[in-house]
Amino acid sequence: MKQIKNQKEYDFLIIGAGIVGLSIARNLINRFPSAEIAILEKEADVACHSSGRNSGVIHAGFYYTADSLKAKLTKDGNRQLKEFCYKNKLKINEAQKVVVAKNKIELQSLFELEKRGKINDVRVKLIDENQLKIIDSNVKTYKYALLSPTTATVDPVEVSKTIKNELITKGVVISFNEGYKSKILGKNEVITNQGNKYKAKKIINAAGLFADHVAKDFNFSKNYTIIPFKGVYLNYHGKEKPVNINVYPVLNLKNPFLGVHFTVNVDGSVKIGPTAIPAFWRENYRACSNFRANEMLNILSWESRLFVINAFGFRNLAINEIKKYNKNYLVNIAFDMVKKMDIRGFKEWGKPGIRAQLLNINTKELVMDFIVESNKDSVHILNAVSPAFTCCFSFANWVVENHIISRESGRLRFL
Repeated sequence: MKQIKNQKEYDFLIIGAGIVGLSIARNLINRFPSAEIAILEKEADVACHSSGRNSGVIHAGFYYTADSLKAKLTKDGNRQLKEFCYKNKLKINEAQKVVVAKNKIELQSLFELEKRGKINDVRVKLIDENQLKIIDSNVKTYKYALLSPTTATVDPVEVSKTIKNELITKGVVISFNEGYKSKILGKNEVITNQGNKYKAKKIINAAGLFADHVAKDFNFSKNYTIIPFKGVYLNYHGKEKPVNINVYPVLNLKNPFLGVHFTVNVDGSVKIGPTAIPAFWRENYRACSNFRANEMLNILSWESRLFVINAFGFRNLAINEIKKYNKNYLVNIAFDMVKKMDIRGFKEWGKPGIRAQLLNINTKELVMDFIVESNKDSVHILNAVSPAFTCCFSFANWVVENHIISRESGRLRFL
């Protein structure tokens, strides 16, 4: 065992400098300017994983059932993130979005999405084919499409680095290349991979792909494990852009994936994707990168069980998603949503991302909503999947309000 080199003590210690960890730190330092706050990050900078490898879409919030945290937080998250970008003069593309249907069956799901949007008090509008033609003449749908005027795109790395710089200016300590290694038994202290010991009044686990591992050291995440899914995009480099608006298919409401769609990036370029391919280990971005044998054995064990029992349609999902490694197959899926397209323009694979998707090991179902577990000593963000980037500020506020502070006796105090 490495000798402990330094012992450090803080009010709040956050594990992970992704968008969620950064946003929680920002919320805390704004509430408690004199608080001692530190963030541990195993990489050399922020946003090296999901936070910097997502589509950059600021979602509107109409997908989610009204009783979900996602429904409660996405609309405000959309507004707050946009305000942050405009205030800090960050790039933003107010490209909007349409959800299109292919047939009568999908039309019913489209109507359900419109209903959810209205219940969630999100701006959505059902438009017919002629109205869609005015917005983007190349997009096609069956009778109706759903317009989301508040959907936009940003550069997620630029956003994350701007928050990082704000935190550093306000005195938050961010220790890069220093990842969580283990918890000290019986104490609210952790040891890092650099041999340093950190102690805190409250430890906040925002470790993304490894959040369940960290949580189990604190005796949490008893009913959950993370199953990673790889998301890959194809970038368009043709002469004439196929779309000028974000175009999404009607999703399968039984799983959390949004399907292959067109994204108009912050710079106006276009990409299609993402896939939702079951990954074999947590950072399985390319070939054998970050390979961990024990991790692969555990994940393959779970994926094999899900495949055999076909839980939540996993077997069909896995087979169909693996096909998307074929460029032509992926492009043809997107082609269903437009009238014409230069398929040769999709030549380059984009930077892959991994979705840290939580699985309920009892029900064998993917968890659709955000999941947070906590006690007086620690907080564990277990399922911060899409639209967590959109919700970063509103979700952070919810976590702080519900899991970190209380207002008993009219006084603000740590839980």
